[in-house]
Amino acid sequence: METQQLAERIERQLADAASRPQRAQIGAVIELLDQGATLPFIARYRKERTGGLDEVAIGAISDARDTVQAREARRDTIRTSLQKQGVLTPQLAARLEAAATPAELEDLYAPYKPRRRTRAAVAIEAGLAPLAQQILLNRPQAAVEADLEALAAARDILAEWIAEHPEVRAAVRQLFEDKAQLAASRKRGVSAEGKAQHYKDYFDHSEPAAGAPSHRILAMLRGERRGFLSVSVRPSEATVIDVVTALVMRCKVRWDHLGTECAAAVPQPYSAPCAGQIEPALRDGCTRLLIPSLENEQRAALKRRADATAISIFAHNLEQLLMAPPLPDSAILAIDPGLRTGCKLVCLDPHAELLCSDTIFPLPPHNKTDHAAETIRTLVLRHHIDAVAVGNGTGGRDVQSFIEALELGIPVVSVNESGASVYSASALAREELPEHDVTVRGAVSIGRRLADPLSELVKIEPRSIGVGQYQHDVDQKALHKALDQVVVRCVNRVGVDLNGAGISLISYVAGLGPRLARAVVEYRSSRGGFSRRDQLLEVPGLGPKAFEQCAGFLRISGGAEPLDAGGVHPERYDLVRSIAVDLGVTVSELMTNPEARAHIEPQRYVRGDVGFATLNDIIGELERPGRDPRGVLEPLRFADVHSLEDLAAGMRLPGIVTNIAAFGAFVDIGVHQDGLVHISKLADRFVRDPHEVVAIGEAVTVTVLAVDSVRSRISLSLIDADTAKPERKIHH
Repeated sequence: METQQLAERIERQLADAASRPQRAQIGAVIELLDQGATLPFIARYRKERTGGLDEVAIGAISDARDTVQAREARRDTIRTSLQKQGVLTPQLAARLEAAATPAELEDLYAPYKPRRRTRAAVAIEAGLAPLAQQILLNRPQAAVEADLEALAAARDILAEWIAEHPEVRAAVRQLFEDKAQLAASRKRGVSAEGKAQHYKDYFDHSEPAAGAPSHRILAMLRGERRGFLSVSVRPSEATVIDVVTALVMRCKVRWDHLGTECAAAVPQPYSAPCAGQIEPALRDGCTRLLIPSLENEQRAALKRRADATAISIFAHNLEQLLMAPPLPDSAILAIDPGLRTGCKLVCLDPHAELLCSDTIFPLPPHNKTDHAAETIRTLVLRHHIDAVAVGNGTGGRDVQSFIEALELGIPVVSVNESGASVYSASALAREELPEHDVTVRGAVSIGRRLADPLSELVKIEPRSIGVGQYQHDVDQKALHKALDQVVVRCVNRVGVDLNGAGISLISYVAGLGPRLARAVVEYRSSRGGFSRRDQLLEVPGLGPKAFEQCAGFLRISGGAEPLDAGGVHPERYDLVRSIAVDLGVTVSELMTNPEARAHIEPQRYVRGDVGFATLNDIIGELERPGRDPRGVLEPLRFADVHSLEDLAAGMRLPGIVTNIAAFGAFVDIGVHQDGLVHISKLADRFVRDPHEVVAIGEAVTVTVLAVDSVRSRISLSLIDADTAKPERKIHH
């Protein structure tokens, strides 16, 4: 398909998108993608070509391209099949070309598909299709003269013809979309007690499917899958039959695809003998064929919609978590709390390398607090520790309070340890820390999450990080793709230290991947590091295209080329040098001297492939080479509460947002059980999306509304809290 034609169809595909790109922008993105460009590279370094589209918009175009190409491939397959059957009339070809959705394509193809051995197929094999056609053409004599067995077989044929008619299916599909009820009930024979209690809200539930929120859709489908619920998605049977009756019995649809005789027939009201056969066939076709078929289709559409919402929330949450501020150049003491087996403790140097490990037992049943305090104080002094990281698992709040009471004069930070156990048992962890067991690896991971969340979290499968909604229920392929795109976006937005990053982080740099990342690290080890970006071209397997894509995102501090420290792409180095020459300074002076930069006249350097967008980015990089967009970490101190028993309605407490769902936000208030701020309690206004109000890692002040100790549930509110903060403060 030509680029222009593809761009036109993608434009239609994105017609309902929040930000609709223009056809020229779509065409530019398609051309760049076809040339092997990556999303981060296009968004950052090809703004003139795309009109400044961001990475999300470019990703939407890329996804739409895949969707359109798959649909066009199916259209071609159907067209070829119809041609081989000799049934592709000009009228059918035109309708096939005009079909805008996969459902429309399949509806047109349904009457001509190779058939299963249905009741209608058996009747057709028995030679009863002509009788069915005569009845459909309102020839009463045929209905009167046929025997009962033949009429029953003809009704089977009519039922299938009606259920497969494209116009009938389109009308009933619209009815499903507009009027279907999503209904759930306790499955017959299943006890209402035990695990079924998780789904008690859906034992007698019904709501319009069109407005059902994603979390309820996924909850009901999960309950059905686990055998506790029965779920249906359909309008009333009577309404469907009424719609189909109005179309068929009042001759509102044509049957041209059944042959020339049907195509030439003049529609007229059905006589009693023919109506007496068509009406029961119609009801049978609706109840046995059409409604189940479209219910399956509607369920799949509901699931796709719910999946898309849940995946979007997961992706948004993951991005906020990955972009949490680091604590760079800091020696860290990290603790993985434990009760019976003790608390594993490790010390990391400012480069996050392991210095030592130990185990302390400050918690019950051991309560060796004096020894634990002495050990911690000794290690803090010996290794010049700058901060303490405490995992937020079992006992984490008590350990944090214990260390804070030691008054060490350094921050004590609670770190989300979700997924740390997954990392500690992984092949990568064994490769990085081969001499240590899983407990040490887990504590090291907690410490490294405080030092640099992005660098550490990329080592873990994103689905294990625990910031999603029904992440195990959604389409896993779509989830993996979306989360992978988020990781790529975050890694390239921040940039990667070419001489310090590990294989996991480098593998997400645009244009690389695991194989080239390993080759880069092996080259770095054999040569003692990189002094210039262009040395990447010496890495085995890394050619000019990969270099073009990755170079701008890989940073070298203190190297031979000052520009290698920032985000200016090597293809623009000559431009920067010419600016420096025009101003009578060196490139280094241009980067360090604000007065020199103040004299840059961007309009002088605008040319074909360099516009103001690129020039402004270059000037921004010269001002702040390698600037980290993640901000500065500000540790939070919890209130003096440790368990649900310490809570009471009306308390106002500091907390950290740990997860966001469609129905609200979860907040850690230091009691080892996150509380829920329902979406209705996020603000004193209507909130469509919780992300409008809060972000993962954000410090908030909440009011306790209710505590359910039996179900371990805490209800919180932000409405009474002081939300007038000058800026969002993000925490681990």
